Amino acid sequence: MTIPRKLRVAIIGTGTIAQAHAEAFADVGDRVELIAVADVDAGRAALFAADHGVGTAYSDATDLFTSERLDIVSVCTPPQTHTTLAIAAVEAGVIPLVEKPTALSLREMDKLEDARRSTGLPILTVFQHRFGPAALRLRDLARGGVLGRPLVASCETLWYRPDEYFAVPWRGRWDVEGGGPTMGHGIHQFDLLLAVLGEWADVSAMAARQLRPTDTEDVSVAVVRFADGALATVINSVVSPRETSRLRFDFEYATVEVEHLYGYRHEDWTFTPAPGHEHLLDLWNEGASDLLSGHTLQITAILDALDRGHTPEVDLPDARRTIEFAAAVYASSFRSSSISFGELIGDDPFTMSMDGGAVPWAPRKGVSV
Repeated sequence: MTIPRKLRVAIIGTGTIAQAHAEAFADVGDRVELIAVADVDAGRAALFAADHGVGTAYSDATDLFTSERLDIVSVCTPPQTHTTLAIAAVEAGVIPLVEKPTALSLREMDKLEDARRSTGLPILTVFQHRFGPAALRLRDLARGGVLGRPLVASCETLWYRPDEYFAVPWRGRWDVEGGGPTMGHGIHQFDLLLAVLGEWADVSAMAARQLRPTDTEDVSVAVVRFADGALATVINSVVSPRETSRLRFDFEYATVEVEHLYGYRHEDWTFTPAPGHEHLLDLWNEGASDLLSGHTLQITAILDALDRGHTPEVDLPDARRTIEFAAAVYASSFRSSSISFGELIGDDPFTMSMDGGAVPWAPRKGVSV
């Protein structure tokens, strides 16, 4: 029997989210080896490497790619660097696993697509909530038609970030983060919404800066129509003192709900069959697992796909659907009009940046108020 070799992995960016990647790689340590990290702050890179038993730390990603033989690299840097680093990775023959958002704009997604096609390597995005056992079960049941037609859904990311959170210079800026809670917080929840319900058709939205000292929105609200006729609402907020992440799906034969904050287990889900369909509850609970949704499950799924010679989720074409949804929320908000899937193309300002040069409020980052 041939035993697959351990894949050689590295992490670029050693801030908070890099901890989740390092822990996930440790969880699957029999399949990967974390051999190097890189960060523009050499001291922070060295400390992170020491904490996680990593042999080599670099202060430049180029040095990492030229010096190490890698299979996968996690990109855990501020969003404005994602596109450049992901392209550098595939050009070096390395599969990048990029933290959300994949890129700051649809134009950047196009550049990534060019790199994906020219190198033949996947460019993957971290959307870990797709990979919890309950979400996988729901996706299978929905695709199989067991729950009947999807009719209506709601998706809420109601989080709280105080003013101090935005004291970090790059937070709350269109040119660095790409947007506010729509791009940086709620994107995980509505990515799962899209993974369950499929292609979206059009979006009508509003966005506002209600409270926080940001250039971006701190709240957005959207109404979505899907290609099969299902309707959904999506709310993204960082001004909500009672924090929650919540999704509800109403199908013909059942309501399926989850409420959590940063990760869910099976116990966080509620399954309510419609009258006459009580047997579906047994189907829902079949093989239930208490595993926590998170980076470990997505990385495991990536490794499983690579072992089978398949392209892992979430590859670029799939991630683009989610990024295009975010762009449509902003375009609809700032144009006061509905946006259809595929409408934002060419030189449309909202393909070049999420703000589309049309934000109706003045910037506040770096401005005394």
